[in-house]
Amino acid sequence: MSSTNIGFSPDKGADAAPSVARRAADSAPSRAHERAAARKLAQFMGQPRITVRLWDGFAVPPVAGESLGTITLRTRATLMRLLRYGDIAFGDEYAAGHVEIDGDLVTVLTEAYHAREHNTPMTRLASRLYRRKPQTNTLAGSREHIHHHYNISNDFYRLWLDSEMQYTCAYFSDPTMTLEAAQRAKMDHVCRKLQLKPGDRVAEAGCGWGGLARHMALNYGAQVTSWNISVEQIRFACNRAKSEGYDDRVRYVEDDYRNISGEFDVFVSIGMLEHVGRQNYTALGQVVNQCLGQQGRALIHTIGRNHSQLMNAWIEKRIFPGAYPPTLREMTDIVEPFGFSVLDIENLRLHYARTLEEWLQRFDAASDSVGAQLGKEFERTWRLYLAGSQAAFLAGKLQLFQMLFARERDNTIPWSRSHLYGN
Repeated sequence: MSSTNIGFSPDKGADAAPSVARRAADSAPSRAHERAAARKLAQFMGQPRITVRLWDGFAVPPVAGESLGTITLRTRATLMRLLRYGDIAFGDEYAAGHVEIDGDLVTVLTEAYHAREHNTPMTRLASRLYRRKPQTNTLAGSREHIHHHYNISNDFYRLWLDSEMQYTCAYFSDPTMTLEAAQRAKMDHVCRKLQLKPGDRVAEAGCGWGGLARHMALNYGAQVTSWNISVEQIRFACNRAKSEGYDDRVRYVEDDYRNISGEFDVFVSIGMLEHVGRQNYTALGQVVNQCLGQQGRALIHTIGRNHSQLMNAWIEKRIFPGAYPPTLREMTDIVEPFGFSVLDIENLRLHYARTLEEWLQRFDAASDSVGAQLGKEFERTWRLYLAGSQAAFLAGKLQLFQMLFARERDNTIPWSRSHLYGN
């Protein structure tokens, strides 16, 4: 199994083998200033309906309402790190087993997101304390960032994704759908928006494990070229295309989206804009402008936000380096400089919450295998990431935008949306 250096040990975490004196100090009864610090931590969190419990059993209950769960800090060092480093410390300490959550994990995290909306002096102070700069997405930096996340191993992702290895938001047109059916529905929904037809030349930026390109070629008769800088994903996609006999219709290229060349009828990007970085949106628009024909159609599908805000600090540092979810206003930097017209915008926020619910259930069912392959700390890291992402969509902190656009002088665009829902 090929794997990257996952590097999840906390920057300021506990020693690998703490001394006897250290263990004794961490288990000693909490002191007055530490109990005061626990209360301050609850204030920094926005006073959620969550109990904060220290290692000796001392608890800070919610100031109002019934507690939805309990966050237990196992050591006094954990308490100090949470106050000093915020989200990064919370994620690292949870991964290391120094923070435990009693109650439904998604419910507790959703409540934590809701509580942050309380604009109090303490939440504003916490925001200033934990401010940081995101990592940049240069050509070399983007390759390293993608390597960090997607080259963990195909075997790992296969444990909990659907059979087609779709790692983006599914489309539950029927709430009773299986994950497999919802992922197929997502691909069909995208293809209908693009009015894909036999012979269309498609440029795809960021192909994952090749599922959408395969679907477009086999079910819509398109000729697809996909660009991706994940070595593991490209190898998987190429091998499957060759073994299943459609490599004459789909070409997977290990290269950066900034190097896309040629002329195409369709440009599509599903779940890649999050990795582009806001400073590169105009460059992406230039790529689309150069490669798209005069009657071409383009669609970008991305995690986003209603308000400009950096990615959660821990997720950006440990899971998705360089990630940034844009607002719709920021996404216009892709289209406005080049005279594109936006034809359709759809928000699939709750569809992504449902997708993450399915992923988390499958991940939990495979947790023993994940731990055996990659370690308990890694397993706890990814559980928190998946649960936290579901909570963020449920709380409205994250959105899922699909933006369809075309040339401003193209008069061949549909007069209605009947083609989206008529099938």
